[in-house]
Amino acid sequence: MADVKIVPTPNGPNMITGVIGLAWPSGHGISKTGEADKSGAILLCRCGHSKDKPFCDGSHKTVGFKSIEGDATAHKSPT
Repeated sequence: MADVKIVPTPNGPNMITGVIGLAWPSGHGISKTGEADKSGAILLCRCGHSKDKPFCDGSHKTVGFKSIEGDATAHKSPT
């Protein structure tokens, strides 16, 4: 089984690789058939504007979503 890796992409979605299961809070599974990109990664919306939530539909590009490692929108570990 492949390790799961979640990478917040610069100015874009969270990219998930590895074997995962997605479910709504009710516990019902979310089908990811056809949602993987050409590398097999699942892209989950991070900007909040996707019309295909929880998946990314590219809306971050049209709304100007910006987030890079270490900026004010990124998670910072306590020191």
